[in-house]
Amino acid sequence: MSLFFFSCSFLCHMEQCNDSKILEFYLLGLSEDPEQQPLLFGLFLSMYLVIVLGNLLLILAVSSDSHLHTPMYFFLSNLSLVDMCFTSTTIPKMLYNIWTQSKAITYAGCLTQMCFYLLFGALDNFLLAVMAYDRYVAICHPLHYMIIMNPQLCGWLVLGCWTVSIGNSVFNGLLVLQLSFSPDLKIPHFSCELNQMNQLACSDTFLNNVLMFLITAVLGGGPCAGILYSYSKIVSSIQRIASMEGKYKAFSTCASHLSVVLLFYSSVLGVYLSSSSTHSSLSSPIASVMYTVVTPMLNPFIYSLRNKDIKRALRRFFGLTVK
Repeated sequence: MSLFFFSCSFLCHMEQCNDSKILEFYLLGLSEDPEQQPLLFGLFLSMYLVIVLGNLLLILAVSSDSHLHTPMYFFLSNLSLVDMCFTSTTIPKMLYNIWTQSKAITYAGCLTQMCFYLLFGALDNFLLAVMAYDRYVAICHPLHYMIIMNPQLCGWLVLGCWTVSIGNSVFNGLLVLQLSFSPDLKIPHFSCELNQMNQLACSDTFLNNVLMFLITAVLGGGPCAGILYSYSKIVSSIQRIASMEGKYKAFSTCASHLSVVLLFYSSVLGVYLSSSSTHSSLSSPIASVMYTVVTPMLNPFIYSLRNKDIKRALRRFFGLTVK
């Protein structure tokens, strides 16, 4: 008799899973308290506007000043573009849901958001590694910098980042398409992340989880290892410089990038540590805010506050007197 009831419940569960593609999902967001919604809307709208305006100004400053048409600023403008796109995959939908007091997102919309989230998240990771290589060549091989970092190589590096990121996004999207979900699925997050989709699927996700960890190890660990190797060589090269002024000048050329790298990887690590060490439904989305919103918002300030070239380009762009 117990076997009969188990079989009936299993078949009913599978029937619910098979109906998922015609129903909506629900993003629970950061809070379900109605009194906190206006505060969250104002906070994230302000942060989103700062992200868009800050990164857009950085792109315009680099593109409008011929003195900044160098590999370092070429990669920086690409990073700013990716940061804007990365944030735009999640925050506008979050703001729309708060404004309309709706948490719904279609199955197709959730899958699309997840794919673009993976695309731009991977691009951030790869571009930071490429920028670390650029700083390595600039400091360790200064006499051959312009020969090594020629426009053709810079273009191929950025194209390679896009190609691998698109391939990763499409591959993971196809894997999620094979999964089944129960109707009216509630996602305890403000966006559709790959990890959340795998956890909430009601079909077997063993293969998906194995491939997700393998891909993360290769595509995440590879660039991270490249960054660590580049900076180990940079530190070794700086230590061989005799004068303190020379050491400071060499370090200052990569200080901004190093700050962004530490901010990005510490926030990403915080997300995965929080999701694995606690069962709180709010821990993961709050931690995700760090690298999906806070990091892209701070990047333009980190690169421009102590950068005289960026400040000069911005003054020229706005028609101000340049000293």
